[in-house]
Amino acid sequence: MKRAVAVLSLVLSVFAASSALAQSDLGLKRLGIAAGYVSPENLDGTGSFGVFADHGNITPNVHLESHADYWGWSQNSLGIESKVHDIAVGVRSKYQFEVKNSKVVPFAGVGLGMHFIHSEATFPAGGGFPAETASESKTKLGVDLGGGLSTAVSPRADLMGELWYGVVTDVSQFSMRVAMSFKLGSQPTSSSSRSRSR
Repeated sequence: MKRAVAVLSLVLSVFAASSALAQSDLGLKRLGIAAGYVSPENLDGTGSFGVFADHGNITPNVHLESHADYWGWSQNSLGIESKVHDIAVGVRSKYQFEVKNSKVVPFAGVGLGMHFIHSEATFPAGGGFPAETASESKTKLGVDLGGGLSTAVSPRADLMGELWYGVVTDVSQFSMRVAMSFKLGSQPTSSSSRSRSR
């Protein structure tokens, strides 16, 4: 079921992008950094950080964004140290809602990503046995659903607050992020300003 959702999302994204190509304004527009809190399935919450790039508009209201994010979790219980980390690399499309006379622009988004998940458990020496470490690495496809708010804090910088839910087999995750994006080149307006000026 989850694979079907991922494939359907990919097909819809490709179709939407190709049908709206005439209205697109694609290219590297902005770079950004993000920090937040992630609550992975069956694990305690932990911090996260990431980087992203705004690749411009697919349509006047839809932006294309690529991102790379990392979170790590660890726990020591009865001498057994457990660790899990996830490196996610993906692409998202964000639909900006038109809001007149407002400095805050809401948006909703959907995306696909590859999750490189590594888990490790270290068992202490005891009973005549040496310390032992067992590890496993998996690569999984995920679907991102979410949204947030964006506002311009200067002519070249936007501040965003985001909520995302990543559907990933065995490691689905809810995340809250604060992000800052910085305009590249000599573009006339920020992403938030473009939406407000319509």
